[in-house]
Amino acid sequence: MAISISVLMLLLILAVIFLRNGGLKVSHALVCALLGFYLASTSIAPTIHSGLTATADIVSGLGP
Repeated sequence: MAISISVLMLLLILAVIFLRNGGLKVSHALVCALLGFYLASTSIAPTIHSGLTATADIVSGLGP
Protein backbone atom coordinates (compact mmCIF):
# COMPACT_ATOMS: atom_id res chain seq x y z
CA MET A 1 0.00 0.00 0.00
CA ALA A 2 2.84 2.39 0.77
CA ILE A 3 4.34 1.84 -2.66
CA SER A 4 1.12 2.67 -4.48
CA ILE A 5 0.69 5.85 -2.44
CA SER A 6 4.28 6.83 -3.24
CA VAL A 7 3.75 6.23 -6.95
CA LEU A 8 0.48 8.16 -6.82
CA MET A 9 2.17 11.11 -5.13
CA LEU A 10 5.04 11.06 -7.63
CA LEU A 11 2.65 11.04 -10.58
CA LEU A 12 0.56 13.79 -9.01
CA ILE A 13 3.61 15.98 -8.45
CA LEU A 14 4.78 15.40 -12.03
CA ALA A 15 1.32 16.25 -13.37
CA VAL A 16 1.24 19.49 -11.39
CA ILE A 17 4.72 20.45 -12.62
CA PHE A 18 3.75 19.73 -16.23
CA LEU A 19 0.51 21.68 -15.87
CA ARG A 20 2.31 24.71 -14.40
CA ASN A 21 5.02 24.69 -17.08
CA GLY A 22 2.47 24.47 -19.88
CA GLY A 23 3.73 21.10 -21.08
CA LEU A 24 0.50 19.36 -20.15
CA LYS A 25 -2.94 20.66 -20.87
CA VAL A 26 -5.85 20.01 -18.52
CA SER A 27 -7.63 17.99 -21.21
CA HIS A 28 -4.57 15.75 -21.60
CA ALA A 29 -4.40 15.21 -17.85
CA LEU A 30 -8.08 14.23 -17.76
CA VAL A 31 -7.60 11.75 -20.59
CA CYS A 32 -4.64 10.20 -18.77
CA ALA A 33 -6.65 9.93 -15.55
CA LEU A 34 -9.57 8.30 -17.34
CA LEU A 35 -7.19 5.87 -19.02
CA GLY A 36 -5.83 4.94 -15.59
CA PHE A 37 -9.31 4.27 -14.24
CA TYR A 38 -10.20 2.15 -17.25
CA LEU A 39 -6.93 0.19 -17.01
CA ALA A 40 -7.61 -0.48 -13.34
CA SER A 41 -10.85 -2.24 -14.22
CA THR A 42 -9.39 -4.47 -16.95
CA SER A 43 -7.78 -7.87 -16.69
CA ILE A 44 -4.32 -6.37 -17.27
CA ALA A 45 -4.43 -4.48 -13.95
CA PRO A 46 -2.86 -7.33 -11.89
CA THR A 47 -0.03 -7.59 -14.43
CA ILE A 48 0.65 -3.84 -14.22
CA HIS A 49 0.54 -4.02 -10.43
CA SER A 50 2.97 -6.96 -10.37
CA GLY A 51 5.34 -5.17 -12.72
CA LEU A 52 5.32 -2.00 -10.61
CA THR A 53 5.85 -4.01 -7.43
CA ALA A 54 8.77 -5.92 -8.96
CA THR A 55 10.31 -2.67 -10.18
CA ALA A 56 9.93 -1.09 -6.74
CA ASP A 57 11.54 -4.16 -5.13
CA ILE A 58 14.50 -3.94 -7.51
CA VAL A 59 14.96 -0.22 -6.92
CA SER A 60 14.69 -0.58 -3.15
CA GLY A 61 17.27 -3.38 -3.22
CA LEU A 62 19.91 -1.27 -4.95
CA GLY A 63 22.76 -0.16 -2.75
CA PRO A 64 24.54 3.19 -2.84
